Amino acid sequence: MNNANNEIKDINLWESGKRKIDWVESNMPLLRGIKADFEKSKPFAGLKVALSVHLEAKTAYLCKVFAAGGAQMYITGSNPLSTQDDVAAALAHEGLNVFAWYNATQEEYERHISKVIEAAPNIIIDDGGDLVTLIHSKYPHLLDNVIGGCEETTTGIVRLHAMHREGKLKFPMVLVNDADCKHLFDNRYGTGQSVWDGVNRTTNLIVAGKNTVIAGYGWCGKGVAMRAKGLGASVIVTEIDPIKAMEAVMDGFKVMPMNEAAKIGDFFVTVTGCSRVITEDDFLVMKNGAICCNAGHFDIEVDVAKLKSIAVEEKTARNNIQGYKLSNGNWIYVIAEGRLVNLAAGDGHPAEIMDMSFAIQALGALHIVTNKGKLPAGVINVPKEVDSEVARRQLGFWGVEIDTLTPEQEKYLNSWS
Repeated sequence: MNNANNEIKDINLWESGKRKIDWVESNMPLLRGIKADFEKSKPFAGLKVALSVHLEAKTAYLCKVFAAGGAQMYITGSNPLSTQDDVAAALAHEGLNVFAWYNATQEEYERHISKVIEAAPNIIIDDGGDLVTLIHSKYPHLLDNVIGGCEETTTGIVRLHAMHREGKLKFPMVLVNDADCKHLFDNRYGTGQSVWDGVNRTTNLIVAGKNTVIAGYGWCGKGVAMRAKGLGASVIVTEIDPIKAMEAVMDGFKVMPMNEAAKIGDFFVTVTGCSRVITEDDFLVMKNGAICCNAGHFDIEVDVAKLKSIAVEEKTARNNIQGYKLSNGNWIYVIAEGRLVNLAAGDGHPAEIMDMSFAIQALGALHIVTNKGKLPAGVINVPKEVDSEVARRQLGFWGVEIDTLTPEQEKYLNSWS
């Protein structure tokens, strides 16, 4: 369905998408509370919000929260394989502007990204940095309309820091991923669970007893390794950071270079945010039947292009699994074309996890609007009070109470003597 306000696959899918959105809404109490607040205060009245986040049900509910706050929404995905067409249809059915469909070509994906920028947004909600990069490079005449925005993920923050260092970032961007209520929970517990949801449903193979190689031991890598261990895998970590490598060793995991791990691995999960983490040299020493997947934002960590070029035969082994036969006779398998396995082969993070992350997004955007004209261009940390407010609300929903400092304790902690 193409018109001035939408480019989606099929509006008739909306009822299925609505059921998905209704389900996550019932499991996202933080966003429900924020939505109720926004409905009263209308902090985004008269403003256009451009959003590029993996377009599934949790993201859709975040869009509805902004819309409840008065925002005019312009929505696209942040990965060609993570958009769910029925969810896109449900948002379009409610009158929101949606430009995305599943399995978009690169040209279609770039056109959809451009569509939301061409709306001249005032707030940008980004996941991976594509919106921010595009408006600076191709639409500089629209920069003055932008009050600021928020970035969801590690990869996007890496790009923002690069722009900030070069003095190229022309408006304030809140680093949502760096908030404690985001990376300590979303990256670790969300990625940890959703990666294995995607792998297990796609392969239908057992993890227990398998050598599982995790490339990268940041918060996402820690979560993926922890869940692999819980599933009974023998976990191997590859790292470039000596301190993170020490952490992995002391957490009970083997640590070795990728080319050594490649010789014994059964499953491979890249989660680094870097490029060419698994390369030709690694493919050539892998066991027959090795399975590779990626949990980093872009499809550049497993060098699928090189694997295709050295393969003597290629086949679809199973839905969302492509097989490549090498000249040595071994088959190497790649899930979801090397794109984000938890979204391209699954439903992404659990709703309760994204409730915290998207609460930070919503309140981060509120911080930008409330302080319009007062924040410098560049990267901005999530205010500590926002992080703490989300944590307090979450504990309340769990029925958990915590202690508070007495005046005497506060005096003690603030005294040098």
